[in-house]
Amino acid sequence: MNIGKVSKRVESVSPFYVMDIMARAKKLEEVGQEIIHMEVGEPDFSTPQPILEAAKNFLDIGNVRYTTAQGLPALRDKIAEHYLQEYSVIVQSERIFITPGASGALTVALAALLDAGDEVLTADPGYPCNSNLIRLFGADAKAVKVSDVDDFQLTAEHISQSWGGATRGVMIASPSNPTGTMVGRAQLNDIVTAVHEQKGFLISDEIYHGLVYKNRAVSALEITDDVFVLNSFSKFFGMTGWRIGWLIVPDYAVSAATRLMQNLYISAPTHSQHAALAAFNGATRDILHQRRDEFERRRDVLYNGLKALGFVITNKPQGAFYIYADCSAFTDNSYTFALELLEKGGVATTPGKDFGVSQPEKYLRFAYTTTMESIELGLQRIKLFLQSRKPVDSKR
Repeated sequence: MNIGKVSKRVESVSPFYVMDIMARAKKLEEVGQEIIHMEVGEPDFSTPQPILEAAKNFLDIGNVRYTTAQGLPALRDKIAEHYLQEYSVIVQSERIFITPGASGALTVALAALLDAGDEVLTADPGYPCNSNLIRLFGADAKAVKVSDVDDFQLTAEHISQSWGGATRGVMIASPSNPTGTMVGRAQLNDIVTAVHEQKGFLISDEIYHGLVYKNRAVSALEITDDVFVLNSFSKFFGMTGWRIGWLIVPDYAVSAATRLMQNLYISAPTHSQHAALAAFNGATRDILHQRRDEFERRRDVLYNGLKALGFVITNKPQGAFYIYADCSAFTDNSYTFALELLEKGGVATTPGKDFGVSQPEKYLRFAYTTTMESIELGLQRIKLFLQSRKPVDSKR
């Protein structure tokens, strides 16, 4: 009998520690305490109106049926056009798959690439779901410790030194969660070369492309066609709840990805696909660029404010909407510090232990996915909280 027993693979999936913060924040709000939310990696803006109108128009027709497994041809063509315009890269629409969010895209990519016992190199700190999904396929996520010296990004040297007998590939993210740092063109070219020398695969997580504030993000597709690229309508396009993303695969993986989409998902949500057709319209783009500029202003205020308070931030985030701040001047345990900041300061953040084992006790992630007023109030509260703690003066 197997009553009450779950799989060993599920047991290997780590929890989100920020959920403890969010649960406690909710309880505090239920008793009337106002909480400044800087823990949530979800844009606070609503879905752009042109996208909503496209969805309403489609739903009014009422013909909400499955699409093909690869997704609407018109949407795949839009995405191909997007790569030509933004990156000067030609991507055949046959290589593009519309997926249930970027998580669905990653699931398909990993299922196409991994066998039990394989190993994938990932950056630590990094987004934890990536490693959890790798383990669910019976493979191992080999966390490679990165630091502010390398902008918290993998390098070709990391890859060459960490590649082992079971290693089959590498996953990178640029801009990254939790650090907001990016991989430059020369570094990306070196990464591609290092992976190809090992005859391995490369997965490039590009879901924060568009949310960049100085230098343009470089797509791995500008370097090579032999890459699996993940992207999403959730971040730059502001469509989190629509659960829609895309995956671009090399020619050799088109058949495998098609079969996996058919079996895992049948297709991505049809109404979301029709809504996403409007994401590339000029009117939508104008809205999204204005929002990106607002995120940049928020980043600058939060970055300057945290540094003035004594947090150490070596690298100013280049993209996404996160700041990964060293809080070791105030604590030797960022998790308990985050809980205390929530309870006594009314500010919710994400502790470093959610993102790996590379000195997580030193870091907090702040998300600037809230209003400028909330960010400024949050900084004031953090200042008062730090002033109230005796350990602050002794540590600084």
